[in-house]
Amino acid sequence: MQLEGIGALVAGGASGLGEATARELAARGARVTIADVGEERGRALAEELSAAFVKADVTDEAQVQAAVETAGDLRLAVSCAGIGWAERTVKKDGPAALQPFELLVRVNLIGTFNVLRLAAAAMASNAPDDEGERGVVVMTGSIAAYEGQIGQTAYAASKGGVVGLTLPAARDLARLGIRVCTIAPGLFDTPLLAGVPEESRRALGEQIPFPARLGRPDEYARLTVHIAENTMLNGEVLRLDGALRMPPR
Repeated sequence: MQLEGIGALVAGGASGLGEATARELAARGARVTIADVGEERGRALAEELSAAFVKADVTDEAQVQAAVETAGDLRLAVSCAGIGWAERTVKKDGPAALQPFELLVRVNLIGTFNVLRLAAAAMASNAPDDEGERGVVVMTGSIAAYEGQIGQTAYAASKGGVVGLTLPAARDLARLGIRVCTIAPGLFDTPLLAGVPEESRRALGEQIPFPARLGRPDEYARLTVHIAENTMLNGEVLRLDGALRMPPR
């Protein structure tokens, strides 16, 4: 897929991995639409990039549909919206709360599927390119899907669902010429780690075999661009983690 002039939607595009992706796509000449619940930050970024902004909760059908329609001739959709939570399954005062688990699954998994299904439905009406391609969807998993740590039951389960969604979705949409891939980041310097002290962030980065640092959002963005441009990448989950395999804690 050639990115120049295409319509691209970045869900969760106002910060972190999504912001870096929106910046990279805009630099490549794509017509970017940013969808995010963070209206002030999202509008400021959209103005900076000459992009569009739609306030959208990824779990809300009407709001995501509005973002898809704003993107116009949508050819690339990237799902970066997500939240985190840490809690042991059984604590000193009893079992883990159910509501945070439900919320993480709703945002991280159901929200990702909501973007996938609505974006793909719009892409299905596109004219195919020379290779028969009508669109690409890139979703965001996590290495926690494979090596969830103590306290990460909710987060790991939600991201594991995204990983499990990838191949069947790619097979399901193949007849329409729509590709689906997922990036599974390791430890990245994003707002999810914003509250961690600098010394602790450095220690986390040193756990990574190479490079021994936290990942940078622009590295995620560049992989997203490569997936879009490389037509043979389909139905795949790509770990982006510097060879990190997470220990139990």
